[in-house]
Amino acid sequence: MENASPDFINLTPQNLAQEHLCCIIRSRKPHPGVEAKRQWLSERLQEGHVFRKLNVKGCVFIEYAPLETAWVPVTGENFLYIYCLWAASPYKGKGYGRALMEYCIADAREKGKSGVCMLGAQKQKAWLTDQSFAKSFGFKAVDSTDSGYELLTLSFDGTVPRFTDCARASKIESRELTIYYDLQCPYMGQSIETVRQYCEEQEVPLSLVPVDTLEQAKNLPCVFNNWAVFYRGTFQTVNLLLDVENLKRILKKE
Repeated sequence: MENASPDFINLTPQNLAQEHLCCIIRSRKPHPGVEAKRQWLSERLQEGHVFRKLNVKGCVFIEYAPLETAWVPVTGENFLYIYCLWAASPYKGKGYGRALMEYCIADAREKGKSGVCMLGAQKQKAWLTDQSFAKSFGFKAVDSTDSGYELLTLSFDGTVPRFTDCARASKIESRELTIYYDLQCPYMGQSIETVRQYCEEQEVPLSLVPVDTLEQAKNLPCVFNNWAVFYRGTFQTVNLLLDVENLKRILKKE
């Protein structure tokens, strides 16, 4: 689908090296998280992954992919999966988020898809696209987990995707703090370093599990949107742990 407005731009193999990636913008020294994501995107764009952003030096973008090649433990045929839709201040309330969502939905229809889906939750959680915003477009919860997460879907033909059985289980054998992650989010490195440093100082056993293949992502033991935390064998959150206080709250759970 071609750019419908000069105000927006889609990343391509040709412009990926020159364009900023919205979340962390550096004008001089390269940021390791951004460069890791740039490399990750260079492989995903070949699979139909779309990264569309407002053509400004700011954070306004949508990122989605064909469900079959989306790095999430969700099964279904012929859907698009939205990883992230974010319009940060001062761009909120200007219609940019709506324009990006409308573009994705139109793209799905143009490509003959069965619909669009995304990760949601029974109660709005950090690092997830606003649930009420998605539902205003007709997205509905079609599957859920005991941990409070939902699969929101806008279906064009009545078919729906589902979480995998592994994702719904949300359990692992290890009881130590365990984090699954990929390199899609530029904040990943910062969050990992925060967790690693705190765990070393407090002598907390930690297992960091990089997710580096589609097959691995599809078979994860929990919902996943590029990050997932377990403690005492139980799934905790998809929220990045940029704040030590959030990590402390998880470690206090019995």
